[in-house]
Amino acid sequence: MKFLIYDTLPDDAKKIREEVFVKEQGFQNEFDEIDGKAVHIVLYDENIPVAVCRLYRENSAYVLGRLAVIKNYRGKNIGSLMLEEAEKYVREKGSNEIILHAQCRAAEFYKKSGFSEYGDVDYDEYCPHIHMRKLLQS
Repeated sequence: MKFLIYDTLPDDAKKIREEVFVKEQGFQNEFDEIDGKAVHIVLYDENIPVAVCRLYRENSAYVLGRLAVIKNYRGKNIGSLMLEEAEKYVREKGSNEIILHAQCRAAEFYKKSGFSEYGDVDYDEYCPHIHMRKLLQS
């Protein structure tokens, strides 16, 4: 498996997000202006794109979002690998904080990787979300 980091939204990332967020979960507003300022990390298995996330800087922290793993690769620790790669990128860029806006059903996954909830639950396209953050160790 290998990670590639793109400065623009690649077709491979777009396909994964369409499959997971639009087709499986029913989100309609999947793509936005943030895609143009974010970096996109894509994980490949034998040249097959299997997971994606995006990162962008906001003040001194990085915002992680749109983490998705294709169905056939779920339950294989791929999401955790994506978080590790995102943390590596953030450290390399000189930051030590990652924030995100997680679907509540995914909050436990992020908690297992050291993220903490803050603020109130809010809704994105009728789906409950919670803000989370993680301070990275040096």
